[in-house]
Amino acid sequence: MRRIAIIVNCGKANASAVIRRAETCAGQLGLELYTCDQTSTLLPSSIKVTPAEIPCLVDAVLAIGGDGTLLHAARTLNGADIPIIGVNLGSLGFMTSVPEENLEKTMDALRRDNVEPSRRTMLDCVLQHGGEEMERWTALNDIVVGWGSSSRIITLDIAVDGQNVTRTMCDGLIVSTPTGSTGHSMSAGGPIVHPETPAFLITIICPHTLSNRPLIISDTNPVDVTVSSAEKSLLLAIDGQDRYQINQGDCIHIEKADTSLQLLHLPEYRYFDILKHKLHWSGSVV
Repeated sequence: MRRIAIIVNCGKANASAVIRRAETCAGQLGLELYTCDQTSTLLPSSIKVTPAEIPCLVDAVLAIGGDGTLLHAARTLNGADIPIIGVNLGSLGFMTSVPEENLEKTMDALRRDNVEPSRRTMLDCVLQHGGEEMERWTALNDIVVGWGSSSRIITLDIAVDGQNVTRTMCDGLIVSTPTGSTGHSMSAGGPIVHPETPAFLITIICPHTLSNRPLIISDTNPVDVTVSSAEKSLLLAIDGQDRYQINQGDCIHIEKADTSLQLLHLPEYRYFDILKHKLHWSGSVV
């Protein structure tokens, strides 16, 4: 891999210093760096392109920031099968698995193709009103139906593979991929699922019942969520990046996308080591 797109969270305090390190390393390794938007202003020596041009020009994407930066990079690829590797500038981040101090090591690994791929399932989401398609999106992490203009509870009808599952009074709902299981879903009490498991997760946010449990289903089963009762406009969030208003009677149809994401890791990457480190799992005291 020689042509690398760099997408950086320029709001991070150390973003400029990290980009300068990337620039120096690229010169030593003979890498071509491509940038767009804000990143271009911090790396004037790079080849400046539009976001739409990146999937056609590069061999890989280096996302420097946090998981939000990687999600933004995935959206920039727009379904193109270009691998992404994430360098974490923050304290958390499950997808951006490379620590900042390993930036140069990561760029060298890309140049020598010494990386390990992990194929990640994505979601297709279609907003329907009166049976007609209104909008369509693709997500790597999750689709969230949540609070809108007030805190009043809502009623959602959930169907899986065309079969009615339940009607629930709640504050919202999350449908996530295994990659997204360590995000919003986990915060709402959902399980952690290994990212290469062929499954989807359905997690209710603040259900008004004592018997609710998160649900894991096959990723071959489409999910339909219908807003059957709501005295307010709700928010539909796609990977936490974009938010749209939905209303009573709207239906969100979610199914496995035809495209997937190729996430790269360094050879020494171990998923459960990341979980233990990020979640501070210390185990039992003997």
